[in-house]
Amino acid sequence: MNVTEYMNGLGQAARSASKQLARANTGMKNRALLATAEAIESERDTLKRANARDLDAGRTKGLEAAMLDRLELTDARIDTMIEGLYQVAALADPVGGITDLNFRPSGIQVGKMRVPLGVIGIIYESRPNVTIEAASLCLKSGNAVILRGGSEAIQSNQALAACIRTGLKAADLPESIVQVVETTDREAVGALITMPEYVDVIVPRGGKGLIERISRDARVPVIKHLDGICHVYIDDQADADKALAIAVNAKTHRYGVCNAMETLLVAESRAEELLPQLADAFVSRGVELRGCQKTRALIDCAAAAEEDWSTEYLGPVLAVRVVAGLDEAIDHINTYSSQHTDCIVTENYTLGRRFLTEVDSASVMINASTRFADGFEYGLGAEIGISTDKIHARGPVGLEGLTSQKYIVLGDGQIRE
Repeated sequence: MNVTEYMNGLGQAARSASKQLARANTGMKNRALLATAEAIESERDTLKRANARDLDAGRTKGLEAAMLDRLELTDARIDTMIEGLYQVAALADPVGGITDLNFRPSGIQVGKMRVPLGVIGIIYESRPNVTIEAASLCLKSGNAVILRGGSEAIQSNQALAACIRTGLKAADLPESIVQVVETTDREAVGALITMPEYVDVIVPRGGKGLIERISRDARVPVIKHLDGICHVYIDDQADADKALAIAVNAKTHRYGVCNAMETLLVAESRAEELLPQLADAFVSRGVELRGCQKTRALIDCAAAAEEDWSTEYLGPVLAVRVVAGLDEAIDHINTYSSQHTDCIVTENYTLGRRFLTEVDSASVMINASTRFADGFEYGLGAEIGISTDKIHARGPVGLEGLTSQKYIVLGDGQIRE
């Protein structure tokens, strides 16, 4: 296979399909989503057999247990994919929505219409459920999509692609609206991210190494985040019970996720009171603590090195620092944060507002666990990823994040004098 020619063919087909999809109404898109859900249900055994082949190959290659777990398609995960399709079908269609329509002195009306981005390329690793999540969100938002999953999930992704094609066919939509790359050759990734004539946006979902490579080499705009170095700051005027509950949940609810807390900051005036309680709670849950000098004077923990403040552990390790107050907390966060999600625990409205204004992250919270930084929890229905960029989409990227706006003008014969 000539990979460049193959990828160019996918790109051409996707560009053509995106133009046809632009003429599709909401009903057609929803029919495709619901028919895909039915196809997944009817092909459940086929999907599990394909996934078993991937799992066997993965064990032979020596994949780690965590990778094999993410790769596995259990009945529960298949149920979740089906439910996700129904949920996306139930969401409001953002395409064609008109806002900010106002009359101008000339008599024209000027407003904005929400439109698809066009063709989206998505590069991801291990989890085959991403195939359905990404396809459903792109379809509902009016975008054609080229999906390049990891080689370890090739059989599962191809089986899911067949279900998607069934759904598109049922709605009389082109099958090339959703294309899953069939080759595992890594040259396919290089081709996909350097086809601006066919691809409008790239969304990488995977480890930091993958995302750094995509960001460095892409000739197409990228929606991404590199790290999830999330902070919780317990302020001088924090409620102790809220502080304990939020900090423990933010770290221990799930470890290997980008919205888990990686650094805990505690105001010096509250450290003697709260740090021993927090330490007991974390240690009892198996979390290793690494603290600054002031922290270690109050609790038994390892010394934090400079690199701990800028590390995304994705595991049961937590960096802890005692700070003088809000100013030092904000300075620490803006120095070391990956601009993903940061939280203040405080009962002081003025200090909370300062935190919201001065912390430069995609999600900033008052008195809530960082684990809420999620498209579903934000009411987006689902998300295609998290963006820490500042242009176009920021934070969880749902249907609206996969569209942009164009100006529209409504007139009645006006000419400019």
